[in-house]
Amino acid sequence: MKKILIMLLMCCPLMCAAQSEWEAPTSHKQNNEANVDKKDVKKDAKTPNTTIDPKDIKDWEYIKPGVVPEVDGKVVFDYELDLPGMTAQQIYDKTYVALDSLANTENQINSCVALVNRKEHMIAARYQEWLEFTRNFLSLDRTKFSYTIVASCTDNHLSIKLQRISYNYEEERQNGFKTTAEKWISDKYAVNKKRTRLINGPAKFRRKTIDRKNDIFKYITEKVKQ
Repeated sequence: MKKILIMLLMCCPLMCAAQSEWEAPTSHKQNNEANVDKKDVKKDAKTPNTTIDPKDIKDWEYIKPGVVPEVDGKVVFDYELDLPGMTAQQIYDKTYVALDSLANTENQINSCVALVNRKEHMIAARYQEWLEFTRNFLSLDRTKFSYTIVASCTDNHLSIKLQRISYNYEEERQNGFKTTAEKWISDKYAVNKKRTRLINGPAKFRRKTIDRKNDIFKYITEKVKQ
């Protein structure tokens, strides 16, 4: 099912039609994923330093093991939510509303619920939004932030995966770049060898991505529990 879903998200409407259980929702905006180019950064082998008290490490919440989880080499944020007394259909309906609502929140660029599987109570949505690092009356530092959310609903439970993360930073400038979470905010690229600090460059992306992920899961939780 996972492989079929990824193929559906990447391929044209003809592929969607071939999978009878998957369909586009009634209202569907097109969303093109940003291409990803390579970006050279410092690559450090990660060996946790157990002699340092985490309380003494700045940004420990963004450095600690597992905070940016990887599955088969891909960054995937999982979220599990128990919803006692709710059927799979009820959870599906509420989750659809939540994901569709998220696509219309502030800073969204080109986002939508892309595919649904009513039989399996699954929803796939694609998002592209502005992720802001700093803003003041003199300057605005931000990146285009793209990701996919896949929701799977069963009786009493909602499972969410936030994955396929990419960034398009300052595309209008000569020093702009495009990259993926795997090549930019993963432990290999964003945390130093001793796990005592974040590496300059990827640091602000890792912080903001984790914060945004938390905000998204909180938003969905509140909508589904209403």
